[in-house]
Amino acid sequence: MKRFVLIPAILLGMAGCVPQRLMEETKAKADACDKELTALKKSCAESEAKFAELKAQSEKDAKALNGLQKDTSITGASYRNLTGKYDKLNALNEQLMARLEKLMAGSEKDNAKLTGDLQFTQEQLLKKQDELNGLEMRLKKQQAELEALSAELKKREARVAELEDILKKKDQAAADLKKKMSDALFSFENKGLTITQKNGKVYVSMDESLLFASGKTAVEPKGVEALKHVAKVLEKEVDINVMVEGHTDDVPMKGAGEIKDNWDLSVMRATSVTKIILGGTTIDPKRITSAGRGEFFPLDPAKTPEARKKNRRTEIILTPKLDELLKVLGTN
Repeated sequence: MKRFVLIPAILLGMAGCVPQRLMEETKAKADACDKELTALKKSCAESEAKFAELKAQSEKDAKALNGLQKDTSITGASYRNLTGKYDKLNALNEQLMARLEKLMAGSEKDNAKLTGDLQFTQEQLLKKQDELNGLEMRLKKQQAELEALSAELKKREARVAELEDILKKKDQAAADLKKKMSDALFSFENKGLTITQKNGKVYVSMDESLLFASGKTAVEPKGVEALKHVAKVLEKEVDINVMVEGHTDDVPMKGAGEIKDNWDLSVMRATSVTKIILGGTTIDPKRITSAGRGEFFPLDPAKTPEARKKNRRTEIILTPKLDELLKVLGTN
């Protein structure tokens, strides 16, 4: 960053225009903006973690459902096998009853043996009947569990599908917004302005050369023109939150007026950009947050003039609102 020696009259005028309280309020707002950004990032991270958890649970439930289906199939086969044995024993019982009636006139020994055989057969029949009843109850219980698990699995699959649909809509909204910004700022792209999309957000990055004279906080006319184009898009896109971040290089400021260091410069530049975006528009100021980042978030950490030029920038970060996603996660 270039150094300037300010004449005493300008220093006195600038010191008189911006009271110390404004500086303190600006820094306080910057701190609040940082906290809000941190909370939003944390919320996004928790949303993505919750989404991953639901998906993992859905896969686990699918495996459990498959295992239960196999158990049910085995139980059903056992039930059919036991039914066949029961039918055979019942037929044998009928045959023995017929023989008993036929041989009633026979010897007591034969009758006693036949009676014993009949009694044993009946006991076996009752035992098989009990086993059959127990197996039938177990089968019904497993079927009920299977139905409940199937219903829960369908419910989880529906919720995962809903979350995936919302995330796709959010990414599509960001892509649509990037296109609208690119169309609106076509004449400025690659002339100190770039537009990128990442992590569901759109970043409009403006070099210092497009917006500000070195060490100044007043936006140049060509920068004002670009910001007016940005404001027109934001005026129509009411479901977009805006973060304006000022960034400097790592060369320390040595000012004696209202701008004492890079923190002051980055905060004032972000505020200047925000005021131009809001000026003469219907944009709700609650949607916009201004923050100064100083030299602590460089794009290029090298200590070269080219790297420092790249780092002196203002970023307008556009985020589609996550209300729909947070509402779905809140029902979990």
